[in-house]
Amino acid sequence: MSHSTVPRSRTEADTTEKSPDTSGGTPGKPVSGKLSLRLRLRRDRVLLLMTLPAVVLVLLFNYVPILGNVVAFQDYDPYISDNGVVSMLHSPWVGLENFDRIFADSAFWQAVRNTLVLFFLQLLLFFPIPILLALLINSVLRPRVRAFAQAVLYLPHFFSWVLVIAVFQQLLGGAGLLSQLLRDHGYDGINIMTDPSTFKFLVTAQAVWKDAGWGIIVFLAALASVSPDLYEAAAMDGASRWRRMWHVTLPALRPVIALLLVLRVGDALTVGFEQILLQRDAVGPGAAEVLDTFVWWNGVRNQDFGYAAAAGLVKGVISIGLVLAANKVAHLMGEQGVYKK
Repeated sequence: MSHSTVPRSRTEADTTEKSPDTSGGTPGKPVSGKLSLRLRLRRDRVLLLMTLPAVVLVLLFNYVPILGNVVAFQDYDPYISDNGVVSMLHSPWVGLENFDRIFADSAFWQAVRNTLVLFFLQLLLFFPIPILLALLINSVLRPRVRAFAQAVLYLPHFFSWVLVIAVFQQLLGGAGLLSQLLRDHGYDGINIMTDPSTFKFLVTAQAVWKDAGWGIIVFLAALASVSPDLYEAAAMDGASRWRRMWHVTLPALRPVIALLLVLRVGDALTVGFEQILLQRDAVGPGAAEVLDTFVWWNGVRNQDFGYAAAAGLVKGVISIGLVLAANKVAHLMGEQGVYKK
């Protein structure tokens, strides 16, 4: 019997018959192996239903109000109707008149200047402090001491700004503890709470005391993901404690630092509305007026809603540009930033 007439085994024959045609693909499935949109929706329907309430909330409270920016191009009068939508539809259009008023208003540029000064000051003095506190707490070996330190640092975050400012008033005000201590030793008392020249440092100190402890949570979570084997290997190679922090700890924090820095830059024009509004009258608008209080004062107090909306729209556009620029810098540094390339 020749070799060509030798019968194949049943297993080999079944394998040959059931093998798919690689040229045409299996019927009903894509050649690339990716699932269709319908199959993916069916597979992830439970997760989609779980996220649906959050998506609805974001749409209602974050995206639908964006439509209200049309007020910036109107001489908006909310008293035309009890319905805000009807008021927008019947308010007269003024085009770019509100923006022309803004760019010619010296008070607006003073608010921009104060906002940027506070942002850069807090970026230099406030942003690094949570990182340093996270490194300090992470170096504490005793769990009880670490838990106590975290609780003490977290606590001021839950205080209202009214309470925080009242505490600083009792310490640094004209009748505060510092002034009384100076008078007892023959010096003139000081009132830092009403000094326009030191207001920016006062605001930064209040923000550090209130929120620096809360900011370390993200950095501690990043440090918890670092493998102890890396520290042990570095110690076996003769690396000192500072070397281990520089070559192991800080590289682990770098992606988180880059992400938070991008978000902080995007929030540069928002420097604490409630905190500054409570102290605005004490030092005057020349030192305390920022963009948020400028919008509130013109929109709520002066009832010039179109003008305030135009100022808020300018602030939003600048903030978006800052986020995109900072995210580009993060990509150039090799980090992910807010989103991938």
